[in-house]
Amino acid sequence: MESGKMASPKSMPNDAQKTAQILKDMGITEYEPRGLLQRAKMVFSLKVILFLSLLLLPVLKSSQVTLNNNGYDGIVIAINPSIPEDEKLIQNIKEMVTEASAYLFHATKGRVYFRNVSILVPITWKSKSEYLIPKQESYDQADVLVADPHLKYGDDPYTLQYGQCGDKGQYIHFTPNFLLTNNLLTYGPRGRVFVHEWAHLRWGVFDEYNVDQPFYISRRNTIEATRCSTHITGVNMVLNECQGGSCIQRPCRRNPKTRLYEAKCTFIPNRSQTAKESIMFMQNLDFVTEFCTEKTHNKEAPNLQNKMCNHRSTWDVIMSSEDFQHLSPMTEINSPPHPTFSLLQSKQRVVCLVLDKSGSMNREDRLFRMNQAAELYLIQIIEKGSLVGMVTFDSSAEIQNNLTKIIDENTYQKITANLPQKPSGGTSICGGLKAGFQAISQSNQSTSGSEIILLTDGEDNQMSSCFEEVKQSGAIIHTIALGPSADRELETLSNMTRGRRFYAHKDINGLIDAFSRISSRSGNISQQAVQLESKTLDIPGKKWINGTVPVDSTVGKDTFFVVTWTIQKPEIILQDPKGKKYTTSDFQEDKLNIRSVRLRIPGIAETGTWTYSLRNNHTKSQLLTVTMTTRARSPTTLPVITTAHISQNTAHYPSPMIVYARVSQGFLPVLGINVTAIIENEDGHQVTLELWDNGAGADTVKNDGIYSRYFTDYHGNGRYSLKVHAQARKNTARLSQQQNKALYIPGYAENGKIIPNLPKPEVKEDVAEAEMDGFSRVSSGGSFTISVVPPNGNHSQVFPPGRIVDLDAKFQGDRIQLSWTAPGKVLDKGRADSYMIRTSKHVLDLQENFDKAALINTSGLIPKEAGSVEHFEFKPEPSKIENGTTFYIAIQAIREPNVTSEVSNIAQATNFIPPQEPSIPDLGTNISAISLAIFGLAVIVSIF
Repeated sequence: MESGKMASPKSMPNDAQKTAQILKDMGITEYEPRGLLQRAKMVFSLKVILFLSLLLLPVLKSSQVTLNNNGYDGIVIAINPSIPEDEKLIQNIKEMVTEASAYLFHATKGRVYFRNVSILVPITWKSKSEYLIPKQESYDQADVLVADPHLKYGDDPYTLQYGQCGDKGQYIHFTPNFLLTNNLLTYGPRGRVFVHEWAHLRWGVFDEYNVDQPFYISRRNTIEATRCSTHITGVNMVLNECQGGSCIQRPCRRNPKTRLYEAKCTFIPNRSQTAKESIMFMQNLDFVTEFCTEKTHNKEAPNLQNKMCNHRSTWDVIMSSEDFQHLSPMTEINSPPHPTFSLLQSKQRVVCLVLDKSGSMNREDRLFRMNQAAELYLIQIIEKGSLVGMVTFDSSAEIQNNLTKIIDENTYQKITANLPQKPSGGTSICGGLKAGFQAISQSNQSTSGSEIILLTDGEDNQMSSCFEEVKQSGAIIHTIALGPSADRELETLSNMTRGRRFYAHKDINGLIDAFSRISSRSGNISQQAVQLESKTLDIPGKKWINGTVPVDSTVGKDTFFVVTWTIQKPEIILQDPKGKKYTTSDFQEDKLNIRSVRLRIPGIAETGTWTYSLRNNHTKSQLLTVTMTTRARSPTTLPVITTAHISQNTAHYPSPMIVYARVSQGFLPVLGINVTAIIENEDGHQVTLELWDNGAGADTVKNDGIYSRYFTDYHGNGRYSLKVHAQARKNTARLSQQQNKALYIPGYAENGKIIPNLPKPEVKEDVAEAEMDGFSRVSSGGSFTISVVPPNGNHSQVFPPGRIVDLDAKFQGDRIQLSWTAPGKVLDKGRADSYMIRTSKHVLDLQENFDKAALINTSGLIPKEAGSVEHFEFKPEPSKIENGTTFYIAIQAIREPNVTSEVSNIAQATNFIPPQEPSIPDLGTNISAISLAIFGLAVIVSIF
């Protein structure tokens, strides 16, 4: 397709066809970009464009799971290499999935079940005849991870889920302790827990409880537990209140300021229930077998499901997923067949470089840059003990090295010595791939599960002819597109084999970043290289430039400092935190004359700030690059790592994308740091985005270590590259517990008694919020493709202001004080022009008819820049407000003329005047009283 032209609907990919059909249905039949843009402005509400665009977002997660004839196939459950061998673990995984399959079948009203599951055991376990060789299955792409928690943070099962409503999650995490011990009372049967987490992972629904706001005041002016449905009954108790060595249980008291229960209050469910829903609240209850539907959904509950899915029920979101679009229930059977299991064992890492040396690689020093990056990969990135081979290709392909085990400097030099020196000929990508398969098989290794790194700058119109052979090989193919002319079908190879995809423009850093991201997929993070710095510097002739790189206490082993140049070798001074200096003579120059030098820091690199100075010795300006890589300080030290990706691999205008960066140490999020994304298109145009972890805009949950931001600055069609830089100063970054965990049940009410479970293990505050060293991380987020972008104009203006999701309200005297995070003029960028605030005493007025609710005067409220905290207060009408009056408030951001955001979350403020004298706690209305015997003490409480 010619750049800048909109394809006809027949030639578009599926998502673009859907977009075109939607445009057609709404009266837009012109497909020239200029006509499209003008007509869109005339016909559309921009809110509708955003809504439709979000509906069409494909999922990035590279899962092998498919749904065929009502059965899920291709589920991968992977065991971390640090887990000791235990047959019972495998047996319990099988039992959990089998139990989950039947529960899932009935929960989805006979629609789906688990059919085929692969269990990937680590290479650290003993080999067995029943263990098969994996194909593309790997630990880092698994649907379920079995791994120890970091710092003994407990065994709560959870799903790493940070997309929007309906987006698939990343993975489910179970600990061995959860799988091997009896958790029946605290979490419920393991199969039920798996279904709860599967709903997060597969269908993008959220939890219906809220540990931070476990109670709320309903529109009936009663205190309710945050739950779905409200038919779940229970009692509200303070468990284990201890003084002087004795502990008691007692009914909850009200907080006189909030009218809610005190902070220690806990909702204790009745063991016997009549309600069947909901699995996303308490799947552990025997009677709970369904998801909340439109009829049973609690729209008032202040939980993440309501926040993220605009008060839609979990069943509504599930039924809207692609899984159920054309799926009929299996009415002919009562129970599904049992799942079948395959046991796979991870193998030694096998990598073959397949490198382009065609004539076009002579342009813009591409061959030099490829060799520089490939050498860095072999010396600094690839894990010791890996088997590595190399193939070069032009019109034909040649095996330069069969597989060689990387043990020491001599072994990688055998490969680097054969890096191509003279480009010539055409481009036979299929020839290169076939030679790569041959290099692997000739070394008595299976292509299944092996990796190929394919780098090319050219096109091969015969490339699709080898797609079937690629599929049959079972190999994982990572593609690096170098320059704007690289074949457009390269990404197809990565997508079909679950490999990574990269795009590199002109400077060497793009290639270095791509190679550095292709690390082991085994889950052994301590062996993987960590990139501390990757920077290009344009230095004038005869000038010095200075810089710093922090080395934190989690890394320092196998540390390299590399400098490359374009014209003449620079002068280098590198100083460690204790003042020791390394100069140019200490750096080793490459024997192949590829304009790079490196210094391997002896032993463990000093913790602290390293300082470098570079002088351009040439009279003309030249580009110098600085790269610093390292590994974990020790096998028992988990390094801080940063991973980044875009919300979709391919986008069609108009469609917003979200940039995600996860910063973590093991499974622990790292908070309070600066994360910046750099996005570059094929013309070299760069956009810099500061990513936020504030729970607003594109960010789902505040303080979960996932930093996010919308990307809408499209500059033409084609490939874009993503790179993320995470930085922290000492005492600003901190570790925090993982959020969005499965609910831990503190106990049950049964036959008039409270039966408590063992208290959940507590984590000391100094561990839960541990401070971290200053650090720096650089990570490539791969590449993505954008199409159907009109050639001219500010394309971001097609998107409205972002929706406000954290509006909060409270009474202060006779006035209501509001606070929220400011959205932007365009989603989460810029500054909105104004706000529209409406209020009502009835929540349904705002939910169903926002435009007719009472309007608040906001003439003096000037919006702040996106991401800022807004404050506003007003005096509600009428001026006389009775004790207990509740107001509901919602807000829209506006961009002139008349382009509005979606309506915000609905906040509530209740005017409550505390009584002068202490009173008996009010435990709500419309509830029945029961007698509870608690360790011989009879008390009367009210239950929901």
